[in-house]
Amino acid sequence: MGQTRTPSDLLRKVRKIEIRTKALSHQIFAGEYHSAFKGRGMAFSEVREYRYGDDVRNMDWNVTARLRAPYVKVFEEERELTVVLLVDVSRSGLFGTRGTTKREMIAEIAAVLSFSAIINNDKVGALFFSDKVEQFIPPKKGRSHLLRIIREMLEFDPSSSGTDIGGALGFLSNAIKRRCTAFLLSDMLDVDEDGNPRYEDAVKVAAGRHDLSVIRVYDPRERTLPDVGLVHVKDSETGRSAWIDTSRRKMRAAYGKWYARSEAELSSLLARYRIDSVAISTADDYVKGLKGFFDRR
Repeated sequence: MGQTRTPSDLLRKVRKIEIRTKALSHQIFAGEYHSAFKGRGMAFSEVREYRYGDDVRNMDWNVTARLRAPYVKVFEEERELTVVLLVDVSRSGLFGTRGTTKREMIAEIAAVLSFSAIINNDKVGALFFSDKVEQFIPPKKGRSHLLRIIREMLEFDPSSSGTDIGGALGFLSNAIKRRCTAFLLSDMLDVDEDGNPRYEDAVKVAAGRHDLSVIRVYDPRERTLPDVGLVHVKDSETGRSAWIDTSRRKMRAAYGKWYARSEAELSSLLARYRIDSVAISTADDYVKGLKGFFDRR
């Protein structure tokens, strides 16, 4: 993501993603998206005369008194949504062993979600974060606005390298006052040494104010250490490096146990606050994962 591209290179990349994701959104996801994500509630439509079976709690007493006949307020589902994509642009997203990096897959999934939202006439915004909020694009409608978001996702070069999911969720809660549909797209690797998430308080607040969903993108190589002998490893976010002997079974087992614990703690956290989520591997086709996610909604 930090590499230099010419304007024509970037336009070709944007166009390629637009063609693929727009087609997917029209052919596969628009209906599922429409069904899975409801409007903010019921919006006032009109006042009409009372009919047998109408809910008396919807009586408009002012109009009833003025016209000396019973009238009720009619409501309809408020379909228009505000969608905000919280996109993790930390350095760990540059990892990928199956032909694509986590960040590239996140960008394409975000584009699919964006086109699905635009098809349903929803507003779309984006928040790019590392260990700080790097950029916030307020929600708007329209293809040109959407293409701007896609360009930023492809080209964005963060000024910092770490991950602070809590900070991003806190910014969302302060920036968007009305309830929105928020998608957190990240590898969710923001944990302490024991594998515990460092963002529970922020998740609790954000889930109470917004319809929050988590789309976790991971690389299968992250789950286990390969037996390749003595290797020099470096944390892409902190810059710390060390030599580790991957031929030691205890070393590989300890890492696998830590990663499994971090996954379990994340699952427990999301279940505790009833947050819908899906985990998608860079080795898989994200279409199946997204479709299953929408169907479960």
